[in-house]
This record gives sequence, C-alpha cells and structure tokens, in this order.
Amino acid sequence: MKAPSFDLPGVDGRRHSPASARGDHGLLVMFICNHCPYVKRSIDRIIADSRELLKLGIGSIAVMSNDPADYPEDSFDNMKRVAREKGFPFPYVLDDSQEVARAYDALCTPDFFGFDANLELRYHGRVDELVQAMTGSPPAQPRNSIGCSIKWKK
Repeated sequence: MKAPSFDLPGVDGRRHSPASARGDHGLLVMFICNHCPYVKRSIDRIIADSRELLKLGIGSIAVMSNDPADYPEDSFDNMKRVAREKGFPFPYVLDDSQEVARAYDALCTPDFFGFDANLELRYHGRVDELVQAMTGSPPAQPRNSIGCSIKWKK
C-alpha cells in the first residue's frame, strides 16, 4: 500500500501532509489521541522513537481522528495543549472528517504505519517493534495494534 495522501490542519497553525512530514528515508504516520490510556502510557516512548527516527531521516506525523464532540479531551484546543506540554517533535493534525483514518484503515489509538522512502508500507503495528521495523527488518509476525478504538462520528 502507498501512503494515502491528505492535507490537514496542525496544532501549529500550518497544514501538513505525508509529503511535508516525510524524511529522506521514510515516514511514520501514527493515529493517536489525548484521552486514550494506551496513548498516555506510551506517549513518551512515541516521542523518543520519533526523535530517533528523525535522526535517521524518517519523518513522523500524528493524526487525531476521534470525534471530540463525544470525547472533549480530544478537542483541537486540547491537542494544542498536549503537543506543547509534551514537546511533540512531529506535526499533530486533526482529521475532523475521519476520511484519513478510513483511508489508512486505522482502527485504534495508537496505530502505527511506517512507510519507506517511496511511501510504500513497510510496517503496520505496535510501538514495540516500530524502530526495528523502520530501521532494520520488520518482525516476521508483527503484532496487530492494540488500543482504544477510533471514536467514529454518529
């Protein structure tokens, strides 16, 4: 699979896409949110891994696709706050229409999609195998992502 294209507003006031976020050697697209306990538990590792990947020429972008009407902690204002407080080294963008989550077939938060320099899918799975998969070889049997389901609009 090629990385589906998108153009979404970021918490930094700019618009971001796979093309703008990618590095010379690849791109990590991750679906996260603010309220999910799985994301909260792993966010520091996600940030550290993204910094490590950036040193290797692999850019990252985080997409929030949940419905903030039902989950106010995932509002755009709270996205801005979390990104600022945590010092996200990657764009954090809002998928208000949820079309990006559907295009990637994202099912939960966190959910990770690693693409090579040609934006061909190299890895889909959990944070545990992320750096190995993006810098070496993907695990023979990657484990499916685990987390909170995407909160789809009614």
